[in-house]
Amino acid sequence: MRILAFAASNSSVSINRQLAEHAASLVEGAQVETLDIHDYEMPLYRHDREVADGIPQLAHDFLARIAAVDAVIISFAEHNGGYTAAFKNLFDWCSRVGREVWQGKKMVLLATSPGGRGAGGVLEFAVAAMPRFGGHVVGHLSVPSFGENFADGGLSDAALDAQLRAVLAQLRTD
Repeated sequence: MRILAFAASNSSVSINRQLAEHAASLVEGAQVETLDIHDYEMPLYRHDREVADGIPQLAHDFLARIAAVDAVIISFAEHNGGYTAAFKNLFDWCSRVGREVWQGKKMVLLATSPGGRGAGGVLEFAVAAMPRFGGHVVGHLSVPSFGENFADGGLSDAALDAQLRAVLAQLRTD
């Protein structure tokens, strides 16, 4: 199984990147690719810009990365209750290529934050939205209080670790 894992954040110190990469490492036998959405930074989407200049090659490159894998793991940072501007812009450009951004891929959606809600608001939104854009969401998990629950490269809370492993196991089912 080939998995693409990334954080829906362009922060160089993203806790969501740490969570996404840790989660992907738990999928036994998987070939894991990671990416940094900062590498797919494009001008703010604007219809006039699309008409004048077309869709940036970076949007096509991102979609090609999705096409090349069997599953996607995304960990969402929450900015004011929603997606980060960086992820939303990337998603907006990709959706202009075609509505099936996630191309029928199995998806595990995660979120974390330093606070007790664990970016639950954006995760709830993403779980509802991704199927409308070709995503097959097989599981999701919010990890609250990242600093208290993640240590030494993994989840230190046994119950959260078990939940994460159960969610990831869904990638192996049809």
